[in-house]
Amino acid sequence: MDSEAKSLKGRCPKENCVGGFALGRHMTVEFYDCDPKALADAALVEKVFVRAAKESGATVIDANFHEFKPQGVSGVVVISESHFAVHAWPEHDYAAVDLFTCGDKVNFDIAIEVIAKGIGSGQWIVSSVMNRGIVGNNGFERLVPVIEGRDCRFSLSWKERFESSRAHALSASIDIYECRVSWLGESSRLREFARDFAAKLGLEVSGEWREEPAEAGVFAWSCPLAGGMLSGRIDLERQVAYLDLFVSGYFDPRQAAEFAISALEGSYYRLQPHVRQ
Repeated sequence: MDSEAKSLKGRCPKENCVGGFALGRHMTVEFYDCDPKALADAALVEKVFVRAAKESGATVIDANFHEFKPQGVSGVVVISESHFAVHAWPEHDYAAVDLFTCGDKVNFDIAIEVIAKGIGSGQWIVSSVMNRGIVGNNGFERLVPVIEGRDCRFSLSWKERFESSRAHALSASIDIYECRVSWLGESSRLREFARDFAAKLGLEVSGEWREEPAEAGVFAWSCPLAGGMLSGRIDLERQVAYLDLFVSGYFDPRQAAEFAISALEGSYYRLQPHVRQ
């Protein structure tokens, strides 16, 4: 093992890296000795990349590929998990490829195999594997290694993170901005929202709804759950809903946030999950 590898391994032992969480994983791949005719054909390259995305487990949303003159192709396949992108130089039999995913369902090995076969690559090299957006219990952890080995990785799912850390509970702060529902400050409708929210996550309401004293223009409430609590603070003037969910067990934080923004007709949301050990 060379000194650089030892240095990386020393900074990122397996037990530490498994304890982290990355918003995404970004792999760059160099495809050499490709079929130049294939690389010059934007329609063909698009078909190859769409097929690679689908066969690797990604959900394709859209694709946009451009054929340069006199030659060359650039393109991107937008997937629900992020994107696959390419820039090809037929004159060098070479294609630079980016594979980016924010989920743990996409198989990069399959994607590479499909791309290599489709563009007739005689050799491909993974030039980097980067963890993008490392999240810890105290916010974003910026000073972390971006190169990982087989025994040095960050979780890409909260369930994996929860189980690997042997956690006992999970909590999440969900802020929904620019809520457009007309009933944002109505007690009865918010109670219905809380019940639907809990049901969506497979949770059970187990206590009495409580409204908390708050300053003017703010509606605060809490809803006890079996093994947890859902509470909210509604800023009526700014049309922002601040939700806090604690569960003794696992729930999907992203599913919770997506249900909330849909039900409250928000424009965007912020999500901060925390594994509780």
